[in-house]
This record gives sequence, C-alpha cells and structure tokens, in this order.
Amino acid sequence: MADITLEFEKPIVELEKKLEEWKNLSQSNNIDASDEITALSEKLEHTKKEIYSKMTPWQRVQLARHPQRPYTLDYINEVFTDFLEFHGDRRYRDDAAIVGGFAKLEGQKVMVVGTQKGRDTKENVYRNFGCPHPEGYRKALRLMQMAEKANVPVITFIDTPGAFPGVASEERHIGEAIAVNLREMFDLKVPVICVVIGEGGSGGALGIGVGNKVLIMENSYYSVITPEGCAAILWNDRAYSEKAAKALKLSATDLLGLGIVDGVVTEPLGGAHRDYANAANEIKKSVLSNLKDLQKMSTEQLVEQRYQRFRGIEFFNDGSEV
Repeated sequence: MADITLEFEKPIVELEKKLEEWKNLSQSNNIDASDEITALSEKLEHTKKEIYSKMTPWQRVQLARHPQRPYTLDYINEVFTDFLEFHGDRRYRDDAAIVGGFAKLEGQKVMVVGTQKGRDTKENVYRNFGCPHPEGYRKALRLMQMAEKANVPVITFIDTPGAFPGVASEERHIGEAIAVNLREMFDLKVPVICVVIGEGGSGGALGIGVGNKVLIMENSYYSVITPEGCAAILWNDRAYSEKAAKALKLSATDLLGLGIVDGVVTEPLGGAHRDYANAANEIKKSVLSNLKDLQKMSTEQLVEQRYQRFRGIEFFNDGSEV
C-alpha cells in the first residue's frame, strides 16, 4: 500500500523530500552537504514534534482512521502467541468484522476479541468495513463466556465506527445483541481489559467495551457518535465535523480527564502506523500492568469494581460549548 499523507502532514512530507534530495545530490556528485543535511534533519524533527504535539481532535480522528494503522489481527500477531481463532455465533453465521480466540500473553492464557477492518476493497467488504452485525456481538459474547468457563482473562480491541446500521442488522436485532453483551459483560467473573486501538464509535464499540479497565491509544477516539454523524444532526451539515469533534471531547486526553478511560497508551511519533512493533509493545506493557493489578482481586471484587466503574461516569454539561 502506498504511503498516505494527511493534509496536516504535508509540511513534514515536503521537508522529507528536500532532505532526500540533498542526500542524493551529495552522494551522486560527491559533494559535502553535511551542514545542509543536518540543518534540514533538525528542522524536520522540530516540525514533526510541533505538528504532532498540537493536533486537534479532528486531526486525531483522521489518524485513528488511517488505512495503514495496525488493526486487531496485527496486534494479535505482535502481542500474543498461539492464537487459536474461533468462528460463528452458533445461531446464524460467522461475522468477519469481529475476530477472537484463545491466545497466550507472556505464557498466560487469555481470550482476545476485537473488531477487524480490511486493508483493501475486497477485504473491507469481507470485514464489513469493521461494522459488526448482531452475530458478531453474539460471537464475541460466546467467546467471553468460554473464557469465563476456562477462568482466563478477556482482552478486547475496539476499532469500529459503529455497528452495522442496515436492514439486515435490524432484522436480526442489533440493539438486543449489544444490550445483552452489556448486561452479560458486567457479570463476567474474570478480569476484562478493553483497548481502543482506532475508532471507538457508539454502541458498536461499547458492545465489547465493558471492562474493569478501559485503555485508549494516544491517537484513537471514543465517542457516542462519529463527528460526521454529530454534525449532520446538530447543524444538518457534515462540513461541521471538525467543530463536532472538538465539542464531543473524544480525544484520549479529554477522555482520561473525564474518567471515561483509565489510561492512555503512548504511540510512536506520527501514529501507530509508523512503527507497528513499538505500538504493539506499548499495548503489551499497558495490558500486562493492568492485568497484574486485576488478578489480585477476588471474583466478587472484579464484578463490583466493573459495575462501580461505569456507575461512576456522571459528567455532563448543558451544551453551551457547542
């Protein structure tokens, strides 16, 4: 896949091209251009830090949707070993928008469940663009209940703009499927850690997002609605998506401050797609650290802590900032 440049990243790309030109000129003509190369390298690093440290919520949404960003299966391959994937909800069919199965994390058995997008058109159609049908949530619940029987922790990876909103989903009761997941996840007798790795959109994300700990990657978002959907409802115009993204307080830092998430996972400069291995290692460290704390708790404490965690989310405002 060719490198994709977002609009706000263009100054960085221009400097990278200039730097490459100077390096090629120096090599092909045997010219000492070390001063120019050093100056450009320093300017490039400064520009990167300046741009990526001051991103707006809308720019972070764009990074969360970056087509080269690591998806659930990428992290499963990097973080876990001995992954054994399970299929089907035992009621209707398999939903490729949600993947899951048993795996090992540093030798410890866990159940991994997550939403999965595709890299190209063919795979996106197969994965339904990461938008699960009801059978996807029922499969996820089946796997989490298997984990409970096996007494192993559950790790979920969230990356979806939302559950599939089509007629087929309604016919098979998407609302009921998500609602049952919410109810049953609250009662799981094992530790549950949820990680938002890209998009965390609406009930589609929450359907596998009821955990003792909810983590979010630095350039991910988690919101009751997408910025485009919010803009269409409030202003009847998706052109206001950037304004909506700011009003929704959907960035990792905002969510941490509001107590919606419990921790922010650091990403490589420029986003997780710049360095899969580094991004996966940060997730691994965060999951292991939180899992260690949760495993000190009794079954009753785990269930109560999960319940109280979500009962404690009570922030609201009157909409005056919109």
